[in-house]
Amino acid sequence: MATSAPKPFEQVITAETVSLTNCDREQVHIPSAIQPHGILFALQEPDFVIVQVSHNIESLIGLSPQAILGTSLESLVGTRVLDNLKHSLLGDFEALNPIPVELETPAGALTFEGIVHRSQDRVLFELEMIPAAGKTDFFNFYRLVKTTLIKLQKTHTLQELCKVVVEDVRHLTGYDRVMIYRFEGDGSGIVEAESVQEGLETFLGLRYPSTDIPAPARRLYLLNWLRIIPDVGYQPVALVGDEASPPLPPLDLSYSVLRSVSPLHIEYLKNMGVQASMSISLIKNGQLWGLIACHNSVPRYVSYQIRTSCEFLGQAMSLELASKEDIEDLQHRTHVQTLQTCLIDSLSTEDAFTQSLSNNASTLLELVSAQGAAIYTDDGLSLLGKTPSPKQVEALMEWVRDEIQDDLYVTQNLSEHYPPAKNYQAIASGLLALSITRLTKNYIVWFRPEVTQSVTWAGNPNKPAKVLADGSLYLTPRQSFERWQETVHGKSLPWKACEISSVFALKNAIVSTVLRQADALAELNRQLMTSNNELDAFAYAASHDLKEPLRGIHNYSNFLLEDFSNLLTEEGRGYLTGISKLAQRMESLIDSLLHYSRLGQTEIVKTPLNISELLREVTELFHVRFSKAEVKFQIEEPLPAISGNSVQLREMFTNLISNAIKYNEHHMKHIEIGLHYADQSVSEASSQAMGQTVTLYVKDNGIGIPEKHHSSIFRLFKRLHSAKKYQGGTGIGLTLVQRIVERHGGSVSLNSTPNEGSTFYITLPVES
Repeated sequence: MATSAPKPFEQVITAETVSLTNCDREQVHIPSAIQPHGILFALQEPDFVIVQVSHNIESLIGLSPQAILGTSLESLVGTRVLDNLKHSLLGDFEALNPIPVELETPAGALTFEGIVHRSQDRVLFELEMIPAAGKTDFFNFYRLVKTTLIKLQKTHTLQELCKVVVEDVRHLTGYDRVMIYRFEGDGSGIVEAESVQEGLETFLGLRYPSTDIPAPARRLYLLNWLRIIPDVGYQPVALVGDEASPPLPPLDLSYSVLRSVSPLHIEYLKNMGVQASMSISLIKNGQLWGLIACHNSVPRYVSYQIRTSCEFLGQAMSLELASKEDIEDLQHRTHVQTLQTCLIDSLSTEDAFTQSLSNNASTLLELVSAQGAAIYTDDGLSLLGKTPSPKQVEALMEWVRDEIQDDLYVTQNLSEHYPPAKNYQAIASGLLALSITRLTKNYIVWFRPEVTQSVTWAGNPNKPAKVLADGSLYLTPRQSFERWQETVHGKSLPWKACEISSVFALKNAIVSTVLRQADALAELNRQLMTSNNELDAFAYAASHDLKEPLRGIHNYSNFLLEDFSNLLTEEGRGYLTGISKLAQRMESLIDSLLHYSRLGQTEIVKTPLNISELLREVTELFHVRFSKAEVKFQIEEPLPAISGNSVQLREMFTNLISNAIKYNEHHMKHIEIGLHYADQSVSEASSQAMGQTVTLYVKDNGIGIPEKHHSSIFRLFKRLHSAKKYQGGTGIGLTLVQRIVERHGGSVSLNSTPNEGSTFYITLPVES
């Protein structure tokens, strides 16, 4: 398998230059050396010429490296072995590894086990000597693993699974200690299960820092399921190439059984008192979950057949990992799914998802076992349960928006990534942030409190340093593995995969609900627009057609009074006079309705307007009817320019001022018009409106409007007083004001207190 090459000008870290300072970059797959318990040949196809060989070939079989380099492997091992090797490369089951090899040496015939695989452009053939005690019939493989497989199938929990594996691997291999070592998310590891020889100290529950097994080694464990060191005290054996040929690139030994290991790891094992080790990978869903780690206090060789059995058990356990963890999580996942269903069902009962989630706050928190949550949208911030302050959450959201990837950000130690969170880590050490939509600011974040933990390490995890002769510091593997306790702050319990899946399901439900509501609202708006258009057309036609008969009633009433008055009693003349007046009032109402419907039917033409100038024109008309001793205008100058229809806006201001004068019992009617600011600290008007809208106000000192009528005062023909009081009226003036403002894309509201006066606020678009 090809491995990534170092970047240009990047130092290649090898066994000669590695230290704990740079061990995370060590090229452990190209050590250019092997362990001495076997021989390695690098062969060039198609003739299987030996292009590299380990230097120990002479000490093991009496042939110098230079004597066999450049020759065919066949000349050394014979045609039968070479044919078996070729069949193994083709995947022929009858000739799979190991290949038995017998070689004549000065000390007599020696039997080896041959293991073959490809590496880049070369074929690697490794020979391991078989000690007498190590010989095992390979066809006993089934017998070796059958009992363990039956036990594995009967386990119900992850802990039971781990216990069976460590016990049976130790029985198979004879090691002093066998452990299940599980990796954490940060690369550190913990001993989950252990089988240990009586009298030895237990390592169960101990945690080891990530530097004990750095990233390059973890990557190799994904490629090669098994690694063995029969004797930690070995001297690495260099690989030798033909001196007369150009040098070959470093040989990739990722899949090699004999590969020499990092000198740092050797030093580490020696510090632990380990003289032999074997590791088997445990892989879950393509990720390195952990290791079956075997230690021995004296050198120990394990045959290929036993190693294969252990590797098979490691693969069998890997297949069981997911199901066992899923079974342990089943009850929690079922509960989470129930909560998720409740939340999703509630979304359809509310107009806004924020309201639905707020109404089901306890369920929203329980969904991910959180104690606090925040719903952050364009409409504002809603805090549920135990959370930081609104100001702290606002600042956090500004930071987390840039950290979210694939709509999610999750951490169990927030203050490590976002230092300001230290101020509230007691309630928010864990954070799960979910983006609902990417186009708008819609987020849900959950908070988990700090859970102070006491972690027991196998020795102080901090890298010890020693001073070299030149005065520089050199980081070394720790010397002591005595239990070392650390109290961990600023961490919450980890977020479970099923909880993260549930928030994504909630997000999809929210998006689906919002889209469905948007479609329904669009259809409702379409129907409403059609209905309004039809109503406007009807009102226009009806009012126009009703005017003619009303004129007839009015005229005939006057005719009767003029021509037949002497024939009628006083009471009869009174009835006819009433009919005439009512007909006139009815005609006035129809004229108002006709005007209202025309506002809805005619297309509005907007032009840039100077509000100050328009108001001067309006107030001058009122000064014709009222003296300055009766009506006083106070108009803020200058007022900003806006975009609108001058005729309609003139009518709007005329109606508001008319009402301010009509419904006013003071001798001096005071009317104030100006620019309204949301921030009352702003005192000076500006010719440029802030934002895209401007809000004007019209304030009077009239009789005021009771609060209970504030929501109905804009209704068509709504009157708060009798027709005879305050000079009568049709009750359409404020309705026209609202219609004109809304046709301009604005809004109108009021603030009024009885006997003190009213203030109307008109929000309109500014000039483009």
